[in-house]
Amino acid sequence: MNKQKHIIARSYLVVFVLFLLGTTIGYRLVSLQLTGGEEYRQLAEKNSIKNFEIAPLRGNIYAQDGSLLATSVAKYSIHFDAVTVRERIFRQQLGPLSDSLSAMFGKPSHVYERILKNARAKQSRYSLIARRLSYPEFQRIKQFPMFRLGGVRGGFIVDRQFVRDLPLGKMAERTIGYEQRKPNGSYLKVGLEGAYGVPLRGQSGLQLRQRIANGEWKPITNDYQQEPIDGLNLWTTLDTNIQDVAHHALLDALETYEAEHGTVVVMETKTGAIKAIANLGRTGENKYFEKLNYAVGEAHEPGSTFKLFALMAALEDKVIDTTTMVDTEKGKLTFYGKYHVRDSKRGGYGVIPVSQVFERSSNTGIVKLIHENYKENPSQFTDRLLSFGLDKPLGISITGEGAPKIPHPKDADWDGLDLPWMAFGYGVSLTPLQTLSYYNAIANNGELVMPRFVSAVRTLDGALVEDYPKKVINPAICSMETVGKLQQLMEGVVKNKWGTAHNIYDKKLSMAGKTGTCQVDYTTDNVKYVSSFVGYFPADNPTYSCIVVVHKPNKSKGYYGNIVAAPVFKKIAESVIHDIPQRTLLNLHEIAALRADQTKPDVHEFLETAQMPDVRGWPAMEAVTALENLGMEVKIRGKGKVKRQSKRPGDSLKKNQTVLLTLS
Repeated sequence: MNKQKHIIARSYLVVFVLFLLGTTIGYRLVSLQLTGGEEYRQLAEKNSIKNFEIAPLRGNIYAQDGSLLATSVAKYSIHFDAVTVRERIFRQQLGPLSDSLSAMFGKPSHVYERILKNARAKQSRYSLIARRLSYPEFQRIKQFPMFRLGGVRGGFIVDRQFVRDLPLGKMAERTIGYEQRKPNGSYLKVGLEGAYGVPLRGQSGLQLRQRIANGEWKPITNDYQQEPIDGLNLWTTLDTNIQDVAHHALLDALETYEAEHGTVVVMETKTGAIKAIANLGRTGENKYFEKLNYAVGEAHEPGSTFKLFALMAALEDKVIDTTTMVDTEKGKLTFYGKYHVRDSKRGGYGVIPVSQVFERSSNTGIVKLIHENYKENPSQFTDRLLSFGLDKPLGISITGEGAPKIPHPKDADWDGLDLPWMAFGYGVSLTPLQTLSYYNAIANNGELVMPRFVSAVRTLDGALVEDYPKKVINPAICSMETVGKLQQLMEGVVKNKWGTAHNIYDKKLSMAGKTGTCQVDYTTDNVKYVSSFVGYFPADNPTYSCIVVVHKPNKSKGYYGNIVAAPVFKKIAESVIHDIPQRTLLNLHEIAALRADQTKPDVHEFLETAQMPDVRGWPAMEAVTALENLGMEVKIRGKGKVKRQSKRPGDSLKKNQTVLLTLS
């Protein structure tokens, strides 16, 4: 009896506990519904569904002729949601879909059938089918059985990503650069991509995605909550033809002389527009590629190319003239009994005028001139250099410009060797682009212009958003009298038989400039060299300036600036100068005649009995305009430059004749 009562009591206790538990749970549920339910629902939704930022299509970067330098190529990854597809549809279309995937990607049909079945069995909501598809491939796969039903009925999920592509390959790669977003939201900016990142990157869109297994997020639909706004297009000053010539001319020199690295820059004299820039460094496999932007970022001792600035200071201060005579002291000067300055020619050049000191690149001559005229007041010399602006960065748009260095007597580390050593380019530092800009100023009658890489920012349909015109840094870095004298000296470096660059003299191509052969690692037993040439062409009416710098060539193969760097300059100048008439539409008839080795015909006679010129490689608009001026109807196919023409060069033409140009 007592046992029975004990059991009944325990039963009541259990029932009472369950009642309390149920009442508590019920109360809590009602309380949540009345007070905090909405909050918890929002929290659950926040943790399972949220908007993801969708990157827009980044703007393109173009050369001046419309050739693509950088573009964003859309790549598509395809996933399969095995949960949303109805069983009947899955069974009916599994085989046809597997066959279609097999035909597209080359694997057996049963492989894809197994992938799809496994996804169905595991109730996978984000099973990878293919990645990094091109747009035509994406358009094809979205029409496959089952997938054509869309995201819900067909389980078709698309992830679009953009990959930056450089159609010209490695040419100007470091100048084009890149932009990477860091985890903290800031950007790593390199080259033009970084400098103009804001207009290029556009505005991000938003897409709702749902959290699924393994921490992955699946798009709820293939539509966007907010459409991304594509970036704007950047139009550069680069000329693809000149860029190609500069790149390969530098590459040939680096390979021939087994150099460590080198750079070439070609600038339009009057505007500062950069037409070509190549930066090549050697890899461990002795190959060369666009490693670093040496032209912009590498400040180093320029050596003899700095003699131009030393003479410019002395001429401005009127302590010398180009006719001033100098004794080169048998090719050797000694300071403090142990520090020597030597000429490359053993025994020196005797007594020569200042003009030949520069043209022969006499170290003893320039050092003696500067030291004797400024040793009592070295600040006068350095202050004059500073007045030119040589101590200031150019302030170009691309980040990473190297800092120039011009020593001054007020510096704590100034000593008695600084003045003579500065005279021939030691103890000072300039980047190749900074050196070129000041040589360009002499070619430009003293006007120092900012180097420009970009001409405009435009919308996708070509409308101008912002232009970047010529910018003058200093309208006159020195007097016109000094400019005229320096121009004559630089022309003499090439033209006169004793000039250090007379080896590149060509009576059909006037050039002016200065060679440089600078020692590096000179505090060690393994002295190496930097070979350079900087100048402009044509000498009598400068159109372009150019600098060539080659670091650490193999000494056994050659290291003097006139041997290693100057021929690169000439090769570029020849190509550009010979190309100038082809770009002048008024001279089209002259070109056709010259190419056919004919005498120059009268314009009217040429128009009546014209021959088809060779316009292959021309920008499309130039070719169309030129041919229409000759009375032809022109049809074009494609975009870019002329790849093929329907009429062969030299074929006779009649007015209103149709010519088809195929572009690439």
